[in-house]
Amino acid sequence: MNILILGSGGREYSIGLSIFNEKEHELFFMPGNGATDNLGTNINIKDYNELATWAKENSIDLTIVGPEAPLVDGVVDIFKENGLTVFGPSRAAAQLEGSKVYMKNILKKYNIPTAAFIETTNEKEAHDFIDTMSEPIVVKADGLCGGKGVIIAQSKDEAKEAATDMLAGTSFGDAGTSIVVEEYLDGYELSIFAICDGENYKVLPAAQDHKRIGDGDTGPNTGGMGAYAPTPLVNDDIYKKVEERVIKPTLEGMKQEGAPFEGVLFIGVMVVKGEPIILEYNVRFGDPECEILMPLLETPVSELFYKGATKQLDKLDIKIKDEFGVAVVMASANYPYSSSEPAEIIVDEIVDEELAANSHISYAGVTKEGDTLFATGGRVLLCVGFGTTIKEARDRAYALCGQVHFAGKKCRTDIAYQALK
Repeated sequence: MNILILGSGGREYSIGLSIFNEKEHELFFMPGNGATDNLGTNINIKDYNELATWAKENSIDLTIVGPEAPLVDGVVDIFKENGLTVFGPSRAAAQLEGSKVYMKNILKKYNIPTAAFIETTNEKEAHDFIDTMSEPIVVKADGLCGGKGVIIAQSKDEAKEAATDMLAGTSFGDAGTSIVVEEYLDGYELSIFAICDGENYKVLPAAQDHKRIGDGDTGPNTGGMGAYAPTPLVNDDIYKKVEERVIKPTLEGMKQEGAPFEGVLFIGVMVVKGEPIILEYNVRFGDPECEILMPLLETPVSELFYKGATKQLDKLDIKIKDEFGVAVVMASANYPYSSSEPAEIIVDEIVDEELAANSHISYAGVTKEGDTLFATGGRVLLCVGFGTTIKEARDRAYALCGQVHFAGKKCRTDIAYQALK
């Protein structure tokens, strides 16, 4: 097939790498990054109508949309109107991520377990609700904030300040002019992904992401500093509860809303005393979870997405490799506070055959000049390791980190600590 992947990050690189390794398809990226041109052809057509025309003219058989912004903007609708096969939710269904207020109201309407909450555009209403709560308190901006629009306030005063700043537009601009204030759930967090075709679904192994910049989950939230899968903190009982209480009613509810859900349903789960409570939905793969889930699939990635896009998931027997994956993000010096100076990336030759066979790099914030890669983004690349145990996978991921050099590089040293402590 001719396959077009929309996006430029490590998520899109990892989807492309898995499809590239199938050795059967021609890949295109829009816009891609400095390393995706090793897997296929980068193009730069930002207008979605022009892109759909290009896709028809170039006989694109499948388009995979990586990031949330194009989905919320309706790229899937435009491609479908042009008779193209595309994997991802419609603009209407993408509101599950595009609006936290919409998402929370869907959870409430269809009796899907979630934290107690209020949605409001009114400062006094937010403050009054905060006064009824016990700390800590969660305050969320309604719109897209690149994974950073959530404040976990340790006091009522801090929660009120966060609410006021969001509603005034000083924190997150227009994304925060409507907010959700909700109770803090004390448990452990999971990322569970369901590939959906509107009717059917396939659940991938649960992963754990590490959001904060520093070891021991300290410092500010980021887009994600590493992940591992499958996590031993989930069992068949939790998977079953998530399917019965969350995925099935969500798919049925979205049909009733006139917005059948197709694409990746990313379920942020907090497990509290063995019960899965839903924190949030996203409508695409998490990044960095995608970078470990794609290589763990024995089923061809292209087949999974194609059958998801053509309502044939019921005909797919999904197979997962019997191993673990750990991904460690290597970030630029000033991430997540500010941009950093471009820095040349040097990767040592890997002489250890075991390491070479059981690890790879997924590139994200990189550009290319000639044959040289430069770190130009906040999250630059991910070192991904695999093994028969989480420890083996983690050791390989960190061994690979030791082979990568660029000025100011930084990473957490404790990825997968939850499973290993």
